[in-house]
Amino acid sequence: MGREGVKDGGDDDVEAVLDELYALPPSGFVARREERAAAARTAGRAGDARRIHAARRPTLAAWAANLLRHSRPDEAERFLELGRALREAHATLDPSGLKELSAQRRRIVSELSRQAAELARDAGHPLSEPVRRDVETTLRAVLADPEAAGLWATGRVEGTLTPPSGFPAETAAGKGPARQASRAASVTAGRKDRLAEQRAKRLARAREAARAAEEGLRARGAEQEEADTSLAAARELHREAGERVSSLEEQLREERAALERAEREQREAEKRARTAADSLARARRDADAAAAEAERAEQDAR
Repeated sequence: MGREGVKDGGDDDVEAVLDELYALPPSGFVARREERAAAARTAGRAGDARRIHAARRPTLAAWAANLLRHSRPDEAERFLELGRALREAHATLDPSGLKELSAQRRRIVSELSRQAAELARDAGHPLSEPVRRDVETTLRAVLADPEAAGLWATGRVEGTLTPPSGFPAETAAGKGPARQASRAASVTAGRKDRLAEQRAKRLARAREAARAAEEGLRARGAEQEEADTSLAAARELHREAGERVSSLEEQLREERAALERAEREQREAEKRARTAADSLARARRDADAAAAEAERAEQDAR
């Protein structure tokens, strides 16, 4: 995500600062931006400070989209490649080919937006349903618009990116069969063959990009399922260990209570034993005194 150990001294450092800022949750963006801008001003880099200060805090949806870009680089690259292939393919594909790719596009956008929501939740910022829809809107824009794709590729999206009403070539491609027939009549057989070949290549490339994107998402889904299974097992072990600890703690409390009772009984028994010993000693002294008195009386009687 952000780069560690950012120094003060050049454009590369400004880029590192911006990477760092846009990797932060929105709640921490402004304070960190001002801190970094102040550091640049103190270092005498007024231009860098202005550029850092000009960075705008992203919305929660934009941050989640940036988080997805940074945290899932492989899936993000495949998604960007899919967008390039789709934009090229839309220039020449027939409606059936576009329908096939559109279905794949919807599945991939839905899965990526789900991953973004999971990443945001794990980072302590769960997304509401409207925010998640904004993430999906941004991802659709990345597929349809090269400028949106370029911005998302930097990981510095500030707000929800809005896709165009259709891919650029869709308007031209949908102006009616009469114009298409007119254009077809004006091209040579060789030209039509080349166009057909280009269509086939672009469709194949778009299909391959979609396949790669879906395979990557399936692999990520399998990893997530495995992680969820491991988490569930760990939680069960934690629950069982907690129950054992609770049982042992209860047993320990009972044993401590028994020990305290035994100690009290021992102290009381020791007290009774001392009292009995004192009584016995007094009785022995009294008996000795009585025996001595009796002996004296007997002697006097003689």
